[in-house]
Amino acid sequence: MCRWLAYSGSPIALEELLYKPEHSLIDQSMHSRLGVGTTNGDGFGVGWYTPGAEAEPTLFRGTGPAWGDDNLRELARSVRSGLFLAHIRASTGTPVQQTNCHPFRHGRWLWLHNGRIRGYTELKRTLTLAVEPTLYPYIGGSTDSELMFYLALTFGLARDPVGAVERMVAFIEDEGVRQGIEHPVQMTVATTDGEGLWAFRYSTEHDSRSLYCSTELDTLRTMYPENPVLQQVEERTRIVVSEPLGGLVGAWQPVAESSYELVTPDGNAVGSFHPDRDRARDRRRDMQAASG
Repeated sequence: MCRWLAYSGSPIALEELLYKPEHSLIDQSMHSRLGVGTTNGDGFGVGWYTPGAEAEPTLFRGTGPAWGDDNLRELARSVRSGLFLAHIRASTGTPVQQTNCHPFRHGRWLWLHNGRIRGYTELKRTLTLAVEPTLYPYIGGSTDSELMFYLALTFGLARDPVGAVERMVAFIEDEGVRQGIEHPVQMTVATTDGEGLWAFRYSTEHDSRSLYCSTELDTLRTMYPENPVLQQVEERTRIVVSEPLGGLVGAWQPVAESSYELVTPDGNAVGSFHPDRDRARDRRRDMQAASG
């Protein structure tokens, strides 16, 4: 499986999280502690928003292991952003190629995923046909993760992010039931439009991959007044990670099973996650009607 992080807060150099922590994302590419495997060397990617810019986010992705990419190290040292996503990949079967590396981008939206659609080979055709026809040409790779993104866009990600992901998951689960596939969805997901950041933790069997969110900064500042990094960033700063970036006690809180976290400049919110089967079935009826 993969490892990822999502950052929202004061603009910082990417290297502050990718390289500098004791258990940084780059360290996790070689020595993951909570993943299915210890090595995540099947590509990497980072997507970031430029402060004050209205343009779509920038992507930098590569097919080699993150720990050996000198260009990533140079970029991480020079790029600063207040909102970025980063991912290190361990393929679940699809090819190691740039278009299969996360994050994925459509317009202002970024998306990354850890997990899998079980039975993807059997489900892929039906799930692909469910993507809105105007969105289909933008699918660049062959992963289940990117297809999940375009299904979420089809189900209204831009209007209702939580509801769209709930409908996307329900559609995949219902198709899994139809084809006799047990526990089809395993996911932690981060997605953002450059303003809000949504992180989801869910699996059909309710035994999801690990996910953590940084503790509120005022609490950490009280606990660790001598830590200069905690004193410099804004209170609104949050980091969501597949596994903690270090051993600072109290710094990381697990995201609950079947839940989501929303991080915005005005604060963060937590909610429960429930696949929306009624709305997902509406999409199936629309597909059936379109096919005659």
